[in-house]
Amino acid sequence: MTRQPESSDEQVYALAFGAHPDDVELACGATLLKIMSEGRSVAVCDLTRGEMGTLGTPETRKCEAEAAAAVMGYRSRSTLDLGDSRLFYTEENLTEIIRVIRQFRPGVVFANPPDERHPDHSKASKLVTDAFYYAGLQELPTTMNGSVQEPHRPQHLLYYVQFKHLDPDFIVDVSETFDASRKGVLAFGSQFYREGSTEEPKTLIKRKEFLTGLEARARYFGEQIGVMYGEGFLLSGTMGIKSFSGVFLSAEF
Repeated sequence: MTRQPESSDEQVYALAFGAHPDDVELACGATLLKIMSEGRSVAVCDLTRGEMGTLGTPETRKCEAEAAAAVMGYRSRSTLDLGDSRLFYTEENLTEIIRVIRQFRPGVVFANPPDERHPDHSKASKLVTDAFYYAGLQELPTTMNGSVQEPHRPQHLLYYVQFKHLDPDFIVDVSETFDASRKGVLAFGSQFYREGSTEEPKTLIKRKEFLTGLEARARYFGEQIGVMYGEGFLLSGTMGIKSFSGVFLSAEF
């Protein structure tokens, strides 16, 4: 049974979806911090509780998600509880995500990439992609807390990079926020290697090298644009540019 996020009357600039708690922090946390440093608001929605994970209990993961939200400074973090490893494409699940989009009315939505190692990530991507569009349909009614919601279609849908290497459509310079974003990642302590722990690694991300690999990826993306750290994203469509000089900056003119 799904659980609706708590009601919010405040619109946010960006809404980041993840199939599991920690997806967002691992893939685009530094970008979300950059957005907030620019005076914009961010909300996060986890589609599942991550209850089928090898490490950590559902209760532990809930506490970790709340701790990550606090240290990152999101305006809101909600969990839909659509079922870890049971994240199926159903009308009910699609409607739940549409409700969240209409609740927060973001301009930008972040989502798992379409092609991923974990099946839940690919399924989440498809659900969010379709909900992104359907949320704008006038003839598709939804309600929250007894009130009819207004349709809303965000302007941009961006896919972050997870396990599989992808050539991004653009890279965000996160040199100033990458170190701080690690606090959000490390809030999910049950999932990662801890120095001095006698427990053998059980999962891909429990390996000692995993967090080092995350930094290496950020350094690689940063190198592509001539900065220390970067996070890469794929566009779901074609981006239109209204202010040419606002995108193609030059320090010489």
